Amino acid sequence: MAADKTLDDLFLDTLKDIYYAEKQIVKALPKMAKAAQSPDLKAGFEAHMAETEGQIDRLEQIFELLDKPARGKTCDAILGILEEGKSIMDEFKGTSALDAGLISAAQAVEHYEMARYGTLKSWATQLGMTEAANLLDATLQEETATDQKLSQLGESQANLNAKGKSNKAKAA
Repeated sequence: MAADKTLDDLFLDTLKDIYYAEKQIVKALPKMAKAAQSPDLKAGFEAHMAETEGQIDRLEQIFELLDKPARGKTCDAILGILEEGKSIMDEFKGTSALDAGLISAAQAVEHYEMARYGTLKSWATQLGMTEAANLLDATLQEETATDQKLSQLGESQANLNAKGKSNKAKAA
């Protein structure tokens, strides 16, 4: 019979998942920045890359607190989300809708991260891991702020640019 798994085990397993995810995200962000047409979106991706490196550092601190090696576990979810982003970059390259698509792809990543960090923070709190909970909360706040910035960029620029062109095509 399999050994009983605990919340501690689930916490570590999920920590490995998001660690792997963050490592993949830090590889994808330069490609997204390069593809972005808007200088604001490009700068946002570049800033988030530095922020993501700090988030990886926080995760490594949590592994240290647990006295466990910082190792990732393949995260199929993030691989799928990043693949969708790559498809958007390929299919919409050079079009007025590219930036709106990049924002959408980036928000899918942010929402995945927010779900993971929110869960991990809750579990850390329940497990009495105050320092880990604080580190996870700092990252959760950054991810939430990034999501809000992406929404603002989409609503104030990218979506309007994409919409404007399609309306002109319909009117013709």
